Amino acid sequence: MKNKEIERIIVERYTTNWATEFEKLKSVLNDYLKTLIYCIEHVGSTAVPGLSAKPIIDIDVIINNKDGFDKIKTILEKLGYTYCGEMGIPGREAFKRDSPLTPFAGTGYQWHQHHLYVCLENSDSLNNHLRLRDYLRTHLEEAHEYGRLKTELAARYPNDIARYVEAKTAFILQILEKVGFNQEILSKIELQNKALKPEVK
Repeated sequence: MKNKEIERIIVERYTTNWATEFEKLKSVLNDYLKTLIYCIEHVGSTAVPGLSAKPIIDIDVIINNKDGFDKIKTILEKLGYTYCGEMGIPGREAFKRDSPLTPFAGTGYQWHQHHLYVCLENSDSLNNHLRLRDYLRTHLEEAHEYGRLKTELAARYPNDIARYVEAKTAFILQILEKVGFNQEILSKIELQNKALKPEVK
């Protein structure tokens, strides 16, 4: 059996195109999910103006409870997403794109590469994403420092996503501690980052 080719880690300078592409994706997802969800958030480094990042848009679809999750899952599967489960992160359901045309909206558009998650409102996972994003949006010096760190780590570990993620975890935990996460939650996040599978990092 042929081994899967390892995707090289590339960190790029910020571009407003990331925000533009997120809004396009949000519009399509809202069209199909709006009666079942609370909101859709752009998270991760591509959501922070000026921050260098891997050019992959992270999208959190937020729900108030899991009552309608089966309907959401069915709709997303029809749009070309494969359900991957929690993957070790409670309160966060991961979905993987089936092709560059996902979400299938009848346009034939090749969408920007992205990760899609359905997150439970007030879950630790969602709070982690939102608080880290919001802090970096308002603390530009630390955002630039984080960007420099990621650029250095991508050069050091170009083919090792696990080591890349683990090496930047300390920086993330330091910020989450500043915004009020307690040690128990921080320890869980640290363990989760070490255990994450490469395709969702």
